[in-house]
Amino acid sequence: MAAGLALTAVALAASGFGGGGGRSGDGGTGPEAAGAAASTAGTARERASPPPLRLVSAPVRIADAATVRLLRPGDRVDVIASAGPGADAQVLARSARVAQVPRTSAENPTENGALVVLSVPRATAAALAGAGASAGLAVILC
Repeated sequence: MAAGLALTAVALAASGFGGGGGRSGDGGTGPEAAGAAASTAGTARERASPPPLRLVSAPVRIADAATVRLLRPGDRVDVIASAGPGADAQVLARSARVAQVPRTSAENPTENGALVVLSVPRATAAALAGAGASAGLAVILC
């Protein structure tokens, strides 16, 4: 039984599970110890990472209906707001995914722009809705 315990102790020491953590003479700072430390840091980083961002569907009216006709589901766009001529433009959404481009027909005039549905984070959707009520919105294909 003593021989079995001695053999187990040697196996644990060689694998790095023993108290020394490394080869004799390197004080636990060898490549094995560095790999174990990196593995532990990676695991801690994974536990500390934020939860995945939840996306919502945001219908957005783009001022230029002809630009919307160029879009397809899956495209990525930046959404820009401008309060009018001479006003500074502001980027409201970056790399938003186009989820849907509703079809327009001859009965639906496009003088007020065209609708597009984007997948964006909830906070971005709120900003788009607020800006769409008071500013003209444009998109830039990414």
